[in-house]
Amino acid sequence: METLWRSVSEAEPGPKWAALFAEYWPDYQRWWLREGEEMRPTYHESRKALSHHMPEIVPLYDQLCELAGGGDKVARFLSFHNPPPYLSGCSQAIWPGKEPVLVRNYDYSPASFDSLVLHTNWMGCKVMGVSDGLWGLVDGTNEHGLAISLTFGGRREVGNGFGVPIILRYVLQTCKTTAEAAKVLARVPTHMSYNVTVLDAKRNYITAMMAPDRPTVITRAAVATNHQENVEWVSHARFTATVERERFLLQRITLHVDPEEKFIGVFLKPPLYSTAYSVGFGTLYTSIYRPRKRQMEIRWPGSSWQFDLGSFSEGSQRIYVPDGL
Repeated sequence: METLWRSVSEAEPGPKWAALFAEYWPDYQRWWLREGEEMRPTYHESRKALSHHMPEIVPLYDQLCELAGGGDKVARFLSFHNPPPYLSGCSQAIWPGKEPVLVRNYDYSPASFDSLVLHTNWMGCKVMGVSDGLWGLVDGTNEHGLAISLTFGGRREVGNGFGVPIILRYVLQTCKTTAEAAKVLARVPTHMSYNVTVLDAKRNYITAMMAPDRPTVITRAAVATNHQENVEWVSHARFTATVERERFLLQRITLHVDPEEKFIGVFLKPPLYSTAYSVGFGTLYTSIYRPRKRQMEIRWPGSSWQFDLGSFSEGSQRIYVPDGL
């Protein structure tokens, strides 16, 4: 299986972002409408929710909506408010060595993925990360040395809230420290359960266990896979081996701390690396964030791509990922 990855830099929303949206929108529109348009919130409901929970990014949202053509469906989709439910796998952990490092695997369907690293200076804050929905992020870092990533929380419940990629974008646009991020994650509602790990340049970290039907739990967990405090969706936990992956990572950071490179390397091998692409849980990439250096790296078996927030380079790579179950 071959995937084209691209890296795009555009300081302010403009023609590059508009062209990307035009390219991706047909597929996103089909996904967004898959349960019927009546299942999605109205524009008024969506904008009101954004204004209430994330007011600082509303001007940016309006700007992006205009660039995307200003249509009703486009604006409702871009709000990320009550989107269709979606599941992912993922493992993430903070390496406890001398340099703060956040490492994660993103396990998801390759057919429903942007394959895009986006570098921006929106709202006067430099951010780079892996795109979802063209302005949301599944992981990323900002100019203040704050890094963030997500895993699915392993629960079926769907509620009133936002798709978590826009919450990650909001954190990186408005927060400088892990403490500030924790406050945001505790108050902004999510439509499904997710574990969001945050690390700052001073080595402060948290994992927020977010859910649509109960308060967010802020923990000092350095490892997150696909369950929260307890396994609640047993069949999903067995299929994704979430407990086994969590135990494996905990052993790597507590019983014997691996050197940084060795620790990163385990993410590209079983049991963390998955080839279950045909059922939507294959590992699409491994990302490494070094917030003190404002750097990120993406790795695949046999190849890597490095980025620096201050000297970001546009480009593309064709990545071969082996098929399998």
